[in-house]
Amino acid sequence: MVSRVIPVTSFDLVIFGATGDLAKRKIFPGLFRRFLAGQMPKDSQIVGAARSSLSIKTFNDLVENSIKNFIEINYHQEDLKNFLKCINYVQIDATGTNGWNELKKALRPKKTRAFYFSVSPSLFGSLAERLHNYEITTKNSRIVVEKPFGRDLKTAKELNAILAEHFTEEQIYRIDHYLGKETVQNLMAIRFGNMLFEPLWNAQYVDHIQITVSETVGVGDRGEYYDESGAMRDMVQNHLMQLLCLIAMEPPARFEPDSVRDEKLKVIRALDPVAPHHIVRGQYGPGNEHADYRTGVQNPKSKTESFVALKVNISNYRWAGVPFYLRTGKRLKARTSEIAVVFKEKPHSIFGPEAGNHQNALIIRLQPDEGITMDVTIKEPGPGGMRLIDVPLDMTFSETLGIDENTVPDAYERLIMDVIRGNQTLFMRGDEVEAAWAWTDPIIKGWIERNDVPKPYESGSSGPQDSLTLLEREGRNWRQIL
Repeated sequence: MVSRVIPVTSFDLVIFGATGDLAKRKIFPGLFRRFLAGQMPKDSQIVGAARSSLSIKTFNDLVENSIKNFIEINYHQEDLKNFLKCINYVQIDATGTNGWNELKKALRPKKTRAFYFSVSPSLFGSLAERLHNYEITTKNSRIVVEKPFGRDLKTAKELNAILAEHFTEEQIYRIDHYLGKETVQNLMAIRFGNMLFEPLWNAQYVDHIQITVSETVGVGDRGEYYDESGAMRDMVQNHLMQLLCLIAMEPPARFEPDSVRDEKLKVIRALDPVAPHHIVRGQYGPGNEHADYRTGVQNPKSKTESFVALKVNISNYRWAGVPFYLRTGKRLKARTSEIAVVFKEKPHSIFGPEAGNHQNALIIRLQPDEGITMDVTIKEPGPGGMRLIDVPLDMTFSETLGIDENTVPDAYERLIMDVIRGNQTLFMRGDEVEAAWAWTDPIIKGWIERNDVPKPYESGSSGPQDSLTLLEREGRNWRQIL
């Protein structure tokens, strides 16, 4: 199956922080892939902006190296040469006056203008102010801001206020790359495009829902940032919260940005406060030849969590009484992201107790091997009575649809193209971000007030033992991290 590519209009994209890790790993390779697919017009312009003094040739070399290092598909050298013709560079002082007039001259009139803030949030205000003061923005301009969008409700409100001084909400694109994943968008298609699931998507039929995002890596070179944030701020408040919203939200009237985001906001506002005994924090220790967390962040007294598991409840008509279990952590046994919708057991089994207990489950895999699995109960082949087993009906996208995984657009590719189109459906709105922090802040405040110390767990494990108990005491089990 060949996916349909819909080109966007010609654009000028300015990337602030163009020499940084995100630009090199994701943004430039992603744009090149869209160029190869024919979605990015050849007369578009990508302007790198950073404080480094670089010639166009040197910056082109940087972009070329990032593509060679992080692109796994085959391409012709001529295609790369043509892509590099779209590249420009401006040395700029984010907090001063140097470079802004040069940037203004580099941009073309009547083109869609997008400004990607791939920089520290502390620079968002300075960039927004200078774009406005130097009259670089137009009515058809947008800005893209990366997480972390604040570290609590107070700072999130401050950031929203700063950006609102110079841009309308319709011009602000708060990016969460999880929402750009193919399977996350398919989640909405499954829910709202199939008569099969929507009637069952409620407390009458669903026993519980698990959302797991596990990583095998440690803090790496993000130690200083991560020790100030932890898993709750770094993952739960944004990535897992967005997945929770998409699973739990009501059907929007239309698949339009504000209709979708209105329903997501309702979910966040319906979240109950989380009781302390429904939270497990963990911190990885040594294991599998890896150092422990405290060594990684160079803080021998750190109380920051690298793992968190929560039981969450939503107080609304659809989900009353259905627990949502969220789990994320670093240095776990496998890299996986999945959502499991576990349905209730049958009220009566005609096969007797020897057949055992069986529950259907819909599994949405975000990574690796994006796809969807439905666990169904069948008879085990062979003689000797009615022995029941659970087997998966598997739809791995790369196999079922005949798609080469390397050709599926990366999340950043899709989201940047949505920015150019002016489609905010997969981006967070300001009130949505603030509502998420309003729910998260009391949890973190409680840890501080209780002087809570994370439970240790071995690197390469499934997390602290207490996280298993979180479900086991209610007669449930986490799905294995594989």
